[in-house]
Amino acid sequence: MELPSVVSREEWLEARRALLAREKEATRARDAVTAGRRALPMVEIDKDYVFEGPDGKAHLADLFDGRRQLIVYHFMWLHDIGQGCTSCSFLVDNIGDLSHLHGCDTSLALVSRAPLGDIEGFRHRMGWTVPWYSSEGTDFNYDFHVTNDETVAPVEYNYMDKATLEAKGLNFFTEGDAHGVSVFLREGDRVFHTYSTYGRGPDLLLTTYNYLDLTPLGRQRYVNEFPHHDTYDAPAACPHHH
Repeated sequence: MELPSVVSREEWLEARRALLAREKEATRARDAVTAGRRALPMVEIDKDYVFEGPDGKAHLADLFDGRRQLIVYHFMWLHDIGQGCTSCSFLVDNIGDLSHLHGCDTSLALVSRAPLGDIEGFRHRMGWTVPWYSSEGTDFNYDFHVTNDETVAPVEYNYMDKATLEAKGLNFFTEGDAHGVSVFLREGDRVFHTYSTYGRGPDLLLTTYNYLDLTPLGRQRYVNEFPHHDTYDAPAACPHHH
């Protein structure tokens, strides 16, 4: 790629101040969007989802681990090769110390439509400690539109139906598993769904990208071009551009 031009310190300061004004505009716009996200109405969950975890069966309320809020990352599983998607793995690699979320009464958990034994083996390989549950055999992935199978439910991904996805050239999201984030709030024994995002929505969770966005060379790779961290020179295994 072409490198930035070389200028004097005075010219650089002029350009930097102009960019700072744009950065402040973007920050204010992001704050407004975040406020809108907090103000979204919510839907009560009336279905009893039962997952499989390392300690046995767990209901959705159990995933909160006693806290008031729950963030679920819908981790895409590659069933043909029996391991996690490289893009989703890249995101989990970017998760920091969960004690900070816990200190804000919020839990984070991964959920995949895969056998628990496969999940546990892959988690051990990756060295992750984030709670990870199997939704295999439940409606959870279908109800939250991260698994599409027309024999089970109408196709929907990122709030688009099958015809819209195909018209946009996003045919790979019309069948099988995909990724996303869903957020839940607990009030006593009641659980509410407050937010879900798909596609590039979880992009802000990719702290590696946030660092690279500060640099002149930028991101350099699509998210699906980051391999599993223990096979860094191997080709990426996930076919989806998130």
